[in-house]
Amino acid sequence: MSSAYPLRLEGKLDPTTSRWLWIIKWLLVLPHGFVLIFVYLCSVLTWVVAFFAILFTGRYPRGLFNYNVGVLRWSWRVSFYSSGAFATDEYPPFTLEDTNYPARLDVAYPEHLNRWLVLVKWLLAVPHLLIVALLVDVTVSSSMQQNGWASWGTWGLISILALVAAVMLAFSSAYPRGLFDLLMGLNRWVYRVWAYMMLMTDEYPPFRLDRGGAEPTTPQDSPKALQDRP
Repeated sequence: MSSAYPLRLEGKLDPTTSRWLWIIKWLLVLPHGFVLIFVYLCSVLTWVVAFFAILFTGRYPRGLFNYNVGVLRWSWRVSFYSSGAFATDEYPPFTLEDTNYPARLDVAYPEHLNRWLVLVKWLLAVPHLLIVALLVDVTVSSSMQQNGWASWGTWGLISILALVAAVMLAFSSAYPRGLFDLLMGLNRWVYRVWAYMMLMTDEYPPFRLDRGGAEPTTPQDSPKALQDRP
């Protein structure tokens, strides 16, 4: 059985998900996108403070850690609702706190972190970052053409597969379970790398696709382990 990673990401597929609501979810999540701009900016500042705190003390300030867990949690809820999965119609709450939302995330707090590892995590994570770049939306370029400005880019694999799942739901009234499990594994990979880059753990993300709505194992020592759901 796979060993548990400090970040736990889970999602519960809603069998009553609307066949057509996904078409306008990009519009419905705009308020979240606006608020998250400021949430992310604050997260950058907390990363800088945490970097020096870890470098000099070997500890991640608990308040900053909790904030960044909340940032990951909020982002995951919005993604699960929209282009990361389209797996629920329950509107995401505007909060950093853990809730009973169908998509949940938690990170075990590290009592001690390697002081010098923070200097090279960006380098160690390069192989993962190359993979993540394929999984998430990445704008490629803008170019000037004869008919005017034309912008083009690539859709990440996660968004493409989520769109395929939504279209299949629209025409068959059933969300393909196998595709949902794959999307969960891909999102799990992205958020593990994100947590590692946010200096929240020294455990290197595994090159492993852990599919399914629930984590493969439950960490016994996590102080805030997610509750089992029926």
